[in-house]
Amino acid sequence: MHNITLITGDGIGPEVAEAARKCVDATGVQVDWDVQPAGLEVHEKSGDPLPNSVFDSIRKNRTALKAPTTTPLGSGYRSVNVRLRHELDLYVNMRPARTLPGTSGVEGVDLVVFRENSEGAYTGVEFSRGEEETRDFIGYVSEHKGFKFKDDSAFSIKSISYSGSKRIIERAFEYAVKSGRHKVTSSTKSNVMKATDGLFLKVAGEIARRYEIEHEHILADALCMLLVMKPREFDVLVMPNLYGDIVSEIAAGLTGGIGLAPGANIGDEYAVFEAIHGSAPDIAGRGIANPTALILSACLMLDHLGEHKAASDLRKAVEDVIEEGRHVTPDLKPKSKTTTDQMANAIIERI
Repeated sequence: MHNITLITGDGIGPEVAEAARKCVDATGVQVDWDVQPAGLEVHEKSGDPLPNSVFDSIRKNRTALKAPTTTPLGSGYRSVNVRLRHELDLYVNMRPARTLPGTSGVEGVDLVVFRENSEGAYTGVEFSRGEEETRDFIGYVSEHKGFKFKDDSAFSIKSISYSGSKRIIERAFEYAVKSGRHKVTSSTKSNVMKATDGLFLKVAGEIARRYEIEHEHILADALCMLLVMKPREFDVLVMPNLYGDIVSEIAAGLTGGIGLAPGANIGDEYAVFEAIHGSAPDIAGRGIANPTALILSACLMLDHLGEHKAASDLRKAVEDVIEEGRHVTPDLKPKSKTTTDQMANAIIERI
């Protein structure tokens, strides 16, 4: 029996969460689900989109499956995902991208992006325009670095540590070896940000020398171009937070879209598995949300729990349903009348 926290999210979250839960249960794996609401509706009721009860549940169960939650753009509360990653030290963000038959993806793409989750540009330490501490910061930089920022500037702190870089790069190399992958590609903008990205590059070089596996380093902007031009040449990729976010979205686009893209956030103690797409409030409640990404995230979760056969069976069932194309949501087949629940039922029948 596995005790798993199920975070239902908002928007299409509850719909795809229920679909994923049903599919996991259909594999025969015994799960005691601890259902925890989070997101916009919870924030409107309690003032906090991520109440302590969610953290208590994850710390107790150690594993969670999370549906999408809304993050306000430009203002409002801090991202639920970022809070989870920071407070639970989920420093590994792993996003596989593999083209499935029956989708619009580029044939033959099969790569995994390892994104550092706990530092980089997403630390959440910021200085807003016009505030006293921002003026103090501008004065400090002017005095000690000789650089004068505009008075109406805002700032975000980007931090990269030796220890933080080491542990994510080691995870990428260990995964490559264990899964029989042939190459690890690290990526930064170390030609410009020499102190931060330069440190990440230095650590990547040190770690690469410990493994008998090919390693290459490509600047982030060049990597984006090469992914579009020659995506089949990449295998395992590892990089700081912001670049990993962008690159994994490109990889999702190459393999059919974010509706098919699973993700995992893993630390030394806890793991949270989630689809990489958003809460899509424009289609919430219409029953047409594609549940594939969260179901495939559940496959990653089952593998993490040692339930490898169940993960393989569920993954194969998803692939068969998509390849057949009869019971898929409208984003996969225009004019389809298949609902989220009906697609989940078709996957369950395959299992």
